[in-house]
Amino acid sequence: MKYKKGRDAGGGESNGDDGGSRKGGGDVPPSIQLDIMEHRAGGRGSGLGTGGPRSTSFFEPWREQTPGSGSGHGSSGRSGGGGGREPPEKRVTLLALRLAVLEKAASGVGMLDFMWATVVLLGGFASALTITDFWCVTVILVGEGARVFSRSHELEWQHHATQTSTAGGALRSSSRFFRHFVRAMADPAAAAVNGGGGGDARARAEMFQRQVVAFVKQRAWHAPDVSLLPYTGWVFVSRKIGRLLSWLQLLSAFTCVALSLMRLWKHGDLGGDGNMRPALLLFYTLALVEASLFLFEKAYWIWKCSVCRLLQQVSDECELGAYGLVSLNRFFYDAYSRCIAGSIFDGIKMDLVSFAEDLILSDFLDEQIIGVRILERFANSDRSAADTLRKVGTSPRSVERLVEMLNWKRLDEEEVRRCAAEVVSKLAGKRQNALRVSAIPGSIESIMSLLHTGRGPPMSGMHPPQQLVHGAAAADRETSPPAGRGYDHLPFNLLGLRILKKLARDHDNCGKIGNARGLLAKIVGFTEASPALLRNPHVTDSQVRAVKLALQVVKMLVSTTGNTGKALREEVAENVFTVSNLRHILRYGQQHRELQKLSTDVLTGMAMEDSGKDTIVGTGGVVKLLLSIFFNSQDTDLGREAGEALAMLVLESEAGCAAILKRDDVLDQLVSALQDDGDARRLNAARVLRSLCAYSGEKHRERLRAVTKALPAVLHATMVDSDKILEVSLGLTTEICRFIDGQRFAAELRSAGVADERAYVERLASILRQYRYPEIRVPRMRRFVVQQVIWLMTSSGGGRGDDGGGGYVELLREVGMERLLQSIADTTSELECYHVFSGSVGIGKHRESFSAIVDSALELIAGSSDGGA
Repeated sequence: MKYKKGRDAGGGESNGDDGGSRKGGGDVPPSIQLDIMEHRAGGRGSGLGTGGPRSTSFFEPWREQTPGSGSGHGSSGRSGGGGGREPPEKRVTLLALRLAVLEKAASGVGMLDFMWATVVLLGGFASALTITDFWCVTVILVGEGARVFSRSHELEWQHHATQTSTAGGALRSSSRFFRHFVRAMADPAAAAVNGGGGGDARARAEMFQRQVVAFVKQRAWHAPDVSLLPYTGWVFVSRKIGRLLSWLQLLSAFTCVALSLMRLWKHGDLGGDGNMRPALLLFYTLALVEASLFLFEKAYWIWKCSVCRLLQQVSDECELGAYGLVSLNRFFYDAYSRCIAGSIFDGIKMDLVSFAEDLILSDFLDEQIIGVRILERFANSDRSAADTLRKVGTSPRSVERLVEMLNWKRLDEEEVRRCAAEVVSKLAGKRQNALRVSAIPGSIESIMSLLHTGRGPPMSGMHPPQQLVHGAAAADRETSPPAGRGYDHLPFNLLGLRILKKLARDHDNCGKIGNARGLLAKIVGFTEASPALLRNPHVTDSQVRAVKLALQVVKMLVSTTGNTGKALREEVAENVFTVSNLRHILRYGQQHRELQKLSTDVLTGMAMEDSGKDTIVGTGGVVKLLLSIFFNSQDTDLGREAGEALAMLVLESEAGCAAILKRDDVLDQLVSALQDDGDARRLNAARVLRSLCAYSGEKHRERLRAVTKALPAVLHATMVDSDKILEVSLGLTTEICRFIDGQRFAAELRSAGVADERAYVERLASILRQYRYPEIRVPRMRRFVVQQVIWLMTSSGGGRGDDGGGGYVELLREVGMERLLQSIADTTSELECYHVFSGSVGIGKHRESFSAIVDSALELIAGSSDGGA
């Protein structure tokens, strides 16, 4: 089968010129050509059933989007939108490289000086050295030897001593900890006041109690807070040791410079004969060079970080926020340590994303906060988002840890959880990353934990209570935070719904969402909106955002294709709150048009299944609201959505037709809508009228005769319109003709301004020539034309103009209808056998196949020809 890609939905006639150039039936083509329209991600939007640009409808199929066709992947470099600018942290790694070069040069010179002194001076001239030179050499050797051989250990101490805690260092030593612990237990407020000046004493007391709980529950020591010796307080805390070693190294270097300069300045006093004098000169020179390199290294570090404020500049450029310096200080020591411990080029291979990934895998909360903050900032930055999400998305351990963090419910982990949810939300925006997230066992359940409202059964996402956790009970990670003051669930609810919305773009993920126990009920629970809030003119956007996101997720679920979509639509319909919540929005949401549009979209999707139709019809007032919106709404898009929902509701549903016909003036309103200026309103009015005529049953047949008054307008549309309007006009004409005979039809043709019967027959033939192959945008076009041709032949009785029908059989043969029907018989497709479509899957098959209809038409036209002969 050959597929020819057509225009986008809503762009004129796809092959009108091509089809119009073919006269008569022509030769039967060797293959079938279908115009395929791509389904755009999220393309259903608010354009269900409109036929407008970039919109699709359940009345026409769409093709699933392939992973590479616009799924939204950023540029290959981090500088995506930054004009090719280099990542700012490269300046930090370059500083680490330069400092490492100076450090290794100093260490190399120091090692050479040490070996020269021990082998040559102390080994060969020890007895000949003066007392001054002996002690100078000894002091320099001890100081510089200790510095050279302990440099790596000093770096380790400095690295561990890097202040990473966001709590302000309340637990800096064991002795201070126990003092604060006793005070906090006796008088929390007083302990907090003594710990710092000003501010809210109660808030600080609660923060300190949370720190106490976290410290006690932590199963491993935090390196900067470890007291090396008992009863020594802050003196031998590990972070103090690093600072002490740093100052000792500076003291050693200054001592070395002073002694070397002193002896070189008075080189005439260097005693000894022969080679002793040059040996001492070389020793003091090497010692001076080694100490000078070290001091230059320290001076360069101070210049770049304190004077030039390099770390602050990089933090600002990376948009790391208030804790950027803490993060970059730790990042610098990591890079510097790698350059010192291994090759000098090891450190420049580091970047902040990899650094953050390592930190989130840590067991310590302060390190996790630093790592997840960096990822959250980078993921929300236009310049670095693409590269960050690609790197994190391809690291299974990082994705698993971020998903795991979504379950962390302790109050002191609130920021970690929020930042992790932000990153996961960004990851889910990329198709490949979304699949990786959903593939993690338990990921959907972790995301569902974000929807917790703190009120037991989910009610509404609009008013989650403000909550706070008091005391040690807040530290339990496995339980939800207890009700109180401060833990605001709404931001997490919004993030959870946003993640689900992005995951629901993929068909398989929709199935996983539906299979997660209780998740669909929680999502539906967020669609509830009170009348008071909907009517409030001063309501903020954040107050309705949860409802909007929940409606978007439900809409995507009920729009899912295939068997998965069928199961989801039935499950949504089974929820007793779904339609009631949608009814409230339709009734009271005049100030929130977007919510009303989403609600009508959900109703349209639900109405694809019989269970959904029954639920909607059985919920009082929903059909009346849809009719009112369709006839009276000033919002064109909203009226269009309501019209599509009504059209889907009455399709092959006698109960749906009966619900609409309860309104006395509905037929007059629908007939009047056929003459409206808006194509969308005419389109959906014709769809509803056609279904009313076809599926209302004998009970309403007499009342539906009033629809015949619409025939002139429908025939006029058949003659002048095209595309979807033409398709539905032909279908409505076929149904209206069941109430009239050939003579009445001829009169209606003249009322519509059609010159004669031949003009109408030629129009039908031209339509078949134009649509010689099935077209995805108007899949029922040829079916309706052939059905109308059959009615014309049966209503005319095979005559040649002496009856009421006007001799349509002869006219049909004259315009080449028999050859056209033969050509169509060889190009029929399953596409033309369904009322509506769920993606590329047909739903609601016609009672009679299209091929059978074409065969019946050929038999009629051939039989009439034989009878006439």
